[in-house]
Amino acid sequence: MSFRPDLQSPASFPPSARASRAEVATLAWRRRFMLAANGATLAAVGAATAFVLAQDGFTLIDGLVLLCALAITPWHALGFWNAAVGLALRHRRRDGVVAAAPFLDAPAPPHAGTRVAILMTLRNEDPARAIARLRAVKADLDATALAPIFDYHLLSDTSLPEVAAEEEALVASWRAQEGAAHVFYRRRLSNAGFKAGNIRDFLEAHGAPYEFMLPLDADSLMGAGTILNMLGILQAHPRMGILQSLAVGLPATSGFARLFQFGMRAGMRCYTLGATWWAGDCGPYWGHNALIRVAPFRAFCHLPDLPGAPPFGGPILSHDQMEAVLMRRAGFEVRVLPVEAESYEENPPAATDFITRDLRWCLGNLQYVKLLGLPGLAPMSRFQLLWAILMFATVPALPLALALVPLAASEATAGDDFPAGLAAAIYGVLLLMSQAPKLAGWIDVALTPGGAARYGGAKRFAVSAAMELVFSFLLSALTSLAVTMLLARLALGRVAARWGGQARDGHAVPLGLAVRQFWGPTLFGLAVAAGLAAVAPALLLWLAPLLAGYVLAIPFVVATADPRFGAWLTARGLAATPEERDPPDVLLRLRGATVEGLEQAA
Repeated sequence: MSFRPDLQSPASFPPSARASRAEVATLAWRRRFMLAANGATLAAVGAATAFVLAQDGFTLIDGLVLLCALAITPWHALGFWNAAVGLALRHRRRDGVVAAAPFLDAPAPPHAGTRVAILMTLRNEDPARAIARLRAVKADLDATALAPIFDYHLLSDTSLPEVAAEEEALVASWRAQEGAAHVFYRRRLSNAGFKAGNIRDFLEAHGAPYEFMLPLDADSLMGAGTILNMLGILQAHPRMGILQSLAVGLPATSGFARLFQFGMRAGMRCYTLGATWWAGDCGPYWGHNALIRVAPFRAFCHLPDLPGAPPFGGPILSHDQMEAVLMRRAGFEVRVLPVEAESYEENPPAATDFITRDLRWCLGNLQYVKLLGLPGLAPMSRFQLLWAILMFATVPALPLALALVPLAASEATAGDDFPAGLAAAIYGVLLLMSQAPKLAGWIDVALTPGGAARYGGAKRFAVSAAMELVFSFLLSALTSLAVTMLLARLALGRVAARWGGQARDGHAVPLGLAVRQFWGPTLFGLAVAAGLAAVAPALLLWLAPLLAGYVLAIPFVVATADPRFGAWLTARGLAATPEERDPPDVLLRLRGATVEGLEQAA
């Protein structure tokens, strides 16, 4: 595997565009602090767990439980420290956001004299709803003085002829209404390279005139103010290659999506700010809702096929993180805009859709194993790839630990000297750390004047948070076992890489389908619960929050996808986004474009 040589290195930037020694030193000590904090947390949890397990002798089962605890802790520890730092920056420092994102210190207005390509990639999606989003973005930008610098490209990899025909008809109607000067459509007959290949094909054939590009997914929506703000930042900072916005969920009618994005929005806000504080110029790229400098992306971020057969070989599925580290390797910064703005996405409407997406991400992240040794990467970039791998590779530790607990309990010898308080404290600390990003986000809302009012008031906000907390425990159990089974199938060579359209609209999940897909988690949960009931009934009560997601998997999947549940939440304003109560202009434009698009499709 070979990559193109660097066209530019950091030393080739003009002095005014290079990071100062003070910036480099500041990031270095922040990273050392995070390393020390996370290392100390892991050491403390490991030592305390080993002490508890060794009270009646250290067996093989005890050793496996300890390894599971050591595998679970790093992800939760980093989430806790990112959230803690982010919350402190938001409420203990007046300039906390600027400390994490110094490019926000003196915002520069965007200027003309450039061209920006706004790209929406499609693959067997509902054309009317996708194109309505792009039309809303265009309408919002058309109301600004810089409207002429933006072009809009629909890049289709659709393989279904009837869907492709609808795409072409809707684009033709759009061009006829608004003129063809800035709206373009291209359909590939091959899905080579998946989404990354789609964008690469555009860059090679049509990217030369553009200085910047803004990739959007079929469910993306961004307001003009946010786009222009990001454009001004990149124009003012020539060594910035990618600026990723913080995307939050759009108002949803699906009960699953409402609860999921309510928690995700809270969990992302402080977490992202804290992560930005120490990741600095080695930030992430999430593949959409980001402004990108075209020339270095085209020159340095080409992703070749990996050697070997899929799923570990072939095209790189999780292209975004790899493109971020390649951009950084070329000497350009990858930064995150760590504040909520008008940058939106939609979330899966049912647990079945969520798990399908999660498993695809799992496959893509595991491919990074072959890229860890890539020459020239920054140490922080290697950590990002390793962390993306561990995000899924360590997931089996939770179900394995739960399966081992009844065995460990059966070996244990009861005694007055057993450190039950310490064992409970370890369990409580791990649970607290797992929920820390969300809790920090909710505390942030409570501490922000008018924060709860944006969600419908303190009572609705508190009820929504309580419901989401239960929801997240149930969902995480399902996800953990699904990823574990995928890894088992990978070991047996029974997984193929696929890239298709995604469900975006709310839909019911039939009971029969839920039973067929989730009888395994249910059986697993019942077996562990039965084992605990037989040997240590008290432990069953302690572990109920973790086991409930397995035991209740089937009714959970059916109930959260039921349109009646979504309607019940919506009618009461529960798990709502602030935009549901106070929609920005771009969301109002989307609603108008959606109605018009549906009329055209009919």
